[in-house]
Amino acid sequence: MEFIVYLAGQIHDDWREKLIKKVEERNLPFTFVSPQTNHERSDNIGEDVLGKQPSNLYKDAAASSINNFRTEVLLQKADIVIALFGEEYRQWNTAMDVSTAISMNKPTIIIRPESLIHPLKELSSKANVTVETVEQALDVLAYIFD
Repeated sequence: MEFIVYLAGQIHDDWREKLIKKVEERNLPFTFVSPQTNHERSDNIGEDVLGKQPSNLYKDAAASSINNFRTEVLLQKADIVIALFGEEYRQWNTAMDVSTAISMNKPTIIIRPESLIHPLKELSSKANVTVETVEQALDVLAYIFD
């Protein structure tokens, strides 16, 4: 049995690569997809597809529509969603991905530090599981096969 896991969350560090490596070390049958993690590509996709936009407002709107399309397609394909919230960045996109995943009835794991318990309480109450570390999320994934 192979599962597709959508990895939502901050794109400014290597948490995805660490999680994928640990999954491979445990020989677990997961395939991973994620939002566009190349920040420049994500910001410029609207103009790459539609051409130069008249202002940053239109540039962002064009990029958003294409990024949202990509995210929705991948979330629909996903069997499981893992969303990491860190302390350093405001992660509005991650919150939106989690809300979308929950509305699609996707099993969802939220990773967030203790300091974000209060600001993420509503999302955590809707998610299936909330943990504090990537390792704990991995243990939850592995438990599927126990």
